[in-house]
Amino acid sequence: MTLRKGLHSFRLASANSTWIMRPDDANVAGNVHGGTILKMIEEAGAIISTRHCNSQNGERCVAALARVERTDFLSPMCIGEVAHVSAEITYTSKHSVEVQVNVMSENILTGTKKLTNKATLWYVPLSLKNVDKVLEVPPVVYSRHEQEEEGRKRYEAQKLERMETKWRNGDIVQPVLNPEPNTVSYSQSSLIHLVGPSDCTLHGFVHGGVTMKLMDEVAGIVAARHCKTNIVTASVDAINFHDKIRKGCVITISGRMTFTSNKSMEIEVLVDADPVVDNSQKRYRAASAFFTYVSLSQEGKSLPVPQLVPETEDEKKRFEEGKGRYLQMKAKRQGRTEPQP
Repeated sequence: MTLRKGLHSFRLASANSTWIMRPDDANVAGNVHGGTILKMIEEAGAIISTRHCNSQNGERCVAALARVERTDFLSPMCIGEVAHVSAEITYTSKHSVEVQVNVMSENILTGTKKLTNKATLWYVPLSLKNVDKVLEVPPVVYSRHEQEEEGRKRYEAQKLERMETKWRNGDIVQPVLNPEPNTVSYSQSSLIHLVGPSDCTLHGFVHGGVTMKLMDEVAGIVAARHCKTNIVTASVDAINFHDKIRKGCVITISGRMTFTSNKSMEIEVLVDADPVVDNSQKRYRAASAFFTYVSLSQEGKSLPVPQLVPETEDEKKRFEEGKGRYLQMKAKRQGRTEPQP
């Protein structure tokens, strides 16, 4: 990064890191968990954005994850492969940083490399003196004016989406006795986790990557319960972090099936935080996202997915909303602007 005298602006920064995939990073079939990859992506984004936000003289800060845009898992990663993660700052607003991260897998026996993930993350700088205070972000220098304009459009779009998502975030996943197979209630799952020091930054709130890994774990359980086969993460719709989770909180990560196509499953995951050691604060929604999974045979080939049977009006509504997202993404992949039934 190069400082321009008088402008106090910084050129776009980049960073690289490497991990080797071990058995505890993967499922029983040897495929690396999507949550493990998401955690690597977030760590790279947190490092580069925190480094950038502290690149000028002023109040020290730590970058906290606010949102992850849609992330596609383009190719599975396996035990023994090496993950190469590269991160680059692509836009800054007054109070946020956009980071784009690419993940490449390398088979070190054959030298084969392939792109597995591309992700865009948004961070906000929080003061070390008061983590509820958001600081200003040092600006960056763009090589082209169009870069800044395109970044501003992405910033406004994600800001609007975060507001809309938070507004409709009042749902709670309730358990049902003796549910029927292929229903929403049959596969819905929850995980309760006490947030400890190892989950947190040095400043007492949870790493975004830790939360995403737990979300993927719950979504994977829902998918496996529904289809009873090997499952892998295919994509993650935008993950929104609505509020920080502090050390000592009990978090409940709940997942439920919302939609199935012939070969994919959409699962909504909600994260609620309960500050059990702080009576002044009530339970609150901390994060939410939609995960998409596919079912695989032992040979790694895609299998048909049992069709979801929505029962209640709310489940039917969520199914239609999920169908809309599915058709919209299908149309986008096929180069259309409008989804086709």
